[in-house]
Amino acid sequence: MKKTTIAKSLAALLPGLFLVAGASAQASDNIQVKELATKLANPWGMTFLPDGDLLLTERKGSIRRFSFENGLSEPVANTPAVEAVNQGGMLDILADPDYASNQTIYFCYSRKGEGGNSSSVAKATLKDNALEGVTTLFVAEPLVDNGFHFGCRLAFDADKNLYITLGDRYKYMDEAQNTDNHLGKIVRIRPDGAVPEDNPFVDGQAPEVFTYGHRNVQGLTVHPKTGDVWAMEHGPQGGDEVNKLSKGANYGWPVITYGIDYDDSIISEKTEQKGMEQPVIYWDPSIAPSGMAFYDKSAFADWQGDLLVGALKFTHLRRIEMEGDKPGEQHEYLKDRGERIRDVEVGPDGLIYVLTDAPKGKLLQLSPAK
Repeated sequence: MKKTTIAKSLAALLPGLFLVAGASAQASDNIQVKELATKLANPWGMTFLPDGDLLLTERKGSIRRFSFENGLSEPVANTPAVEAVNQGGMLDILADPDYASNQTIYFCYSRKGEGGNSSSVAKATLKDNALEGVTTLFVAEPLVDNGFHFGCRLAFDADKNLYITLGDRYKYMDEAQNTDNHLGKIVRIRPDGAVPEDNPFVDGQAPEVFTYGHRNVQGLTVHPKTGDVWAMEHGPQGGDEVNKLSKGANYGWPVITYGIDYDDSIISEKTEQKGMEQPVIYWDPSIAPSGMAFYDKSAFADWQGDLLVGALKFTHLRRIEMEGDKPGEQHEYLKDRGERIRDVEVGPDGLIYVLTDAPKGKLLQLSPAK
């Protein structure tokens, strides 16, 4: 019996624990799409500033500012050198919770080091379209000599802890179970790079680790009502996951998985094991998810509490109806555009903003159809 069939059989026996979501009905696109910026070089991440402007990253190494008055800026000056190879480059970006008073931003990027490269997080002050005081806060260890599975999503919780997602770097999947390094982990640090005293592995060699057993986490968001931190990761063939994070929890990769390898070989016969978390949602086949946000505004009145995720492989924005932590029906939007969705954010205006991943990528604004 194929691994995917086993997974679906287990799902039927364990209702309510997770959702097999191999197919979703195509939603009627009752939305308006406005192209705010085009010809972006593989845009990857975005963050809103208090004045309503957006900061965007381009994977080749640039940060750009988008203003609704003035459009797209020239690249921000003084950005550090990035290792823009394969999946690496300038990746996610995040404004400080107190940006209005300190003009501080955080960004995650792949950078070259001795013997390899690594995901790195830096902070800087943004002034007059230039970075000042660029300071490295975190470098994932060990360095690896390839260009895959960097992770690199960022989020702040209500206590101003900074969460950083990290991939297993592809060839090192077993290290996702080793809490003495950063491969296949989500880490938690303070805004100055210090380790929170209540992190679960403060006595180990990687005290920044918050959760482990991840593959390549490219979605991260904080629930606007509960404050819970949610993450979303790429599986292999099948087994993309959405998880609600718990301190010190093991999310199983590669000991348990709902996917198989790219050559159709079995990675693990197990889809569950004691002491390892089950996903809230998994997708089979994979949708290659990237970017996620809970909707909590009024513009799309019927979408309150729903989860929005981007799909790279199947070129759509997906909305998952949520009742608390329980997923329901799923809907696909923008599929007819044929564009890979890399990131999604809910704006302060209640509209939805999407980045498309292409050499001439776009910033899209979605609003309800009139």
